[in-house]
Amino acid sequence: MTSARQEPLAPPQGAAARAKPAGLKTRIETVLATVFGTIFLGLAAIVTVETLARKLFNISLQGADELGGYALAVGSTIAFSLALMGRNHIRVDVFHERFPARAQALLNWISIVLLAAFALFIAWVAFKVIGDTMAYRSTAQTPWATPLIIPQGVWYAGLVIFALVACGFALRATRLLAAGDIARLNSDFHPKSAKEELKEELDDLAVRQEAEGGRP
Repeated sequence: MTSARQEPLAPPQGAAARAKPAGLKTRIETVLATVFGTIFLGLAAIVTVETLARKLFNISLQGADELGGYALAVGSTIAFSLALMGRNHIRVDVFHERFPARAQALLNWISIVLLAAFALFIAWVAFKVIGDTMAYRSTAQTPWATPLIIPQGVWYAGLVIFALVACGFALRATRLLAAGDIARLNSDFHPKSAKEELKEELDDLAVRQEAEGGRP
């Protein structure tokens, strides 16, 4: 009596990807995501303390709303970079998939180059804002009278990071286009499809189930 030989199950693609050494892009994403999460966890803690202090002791820290505004401003600049690196930014692609591969590659290249130019423009405008703030020594019109150069400096740093990431992507797309690597250009820079998003979610689910000891 013989038994059929069972082939070992291949690990989920998400798990295999996690097993590989993290590249520079992944490390940058991890750092930015950690900073992003820390900012809003800290803000949530401050709001909680503020709410409890008002409810139980009838006192106010008089700064939660101010810190909330700074957190949203800084968090948005970090989110720009995270969305770009994760290809989570929105692009109108009604006709994109109907074009031949070379036309798609050209459109993908144009989109990332224009995005890089826009990111540089935003960074330039923000630099002028920083200059005015330093010249007038502006402070917030709040009880804390926070020197605006502090939150604006962090906000500007986030915009500079976004500009650097966008320019790095634009240079890479330009190199791929010049080398004629159309397939790689389209693979790395085309709008994320619904199938890709579903696949990522399923891979992530498989990894989490594996980590929890369940079966995918």
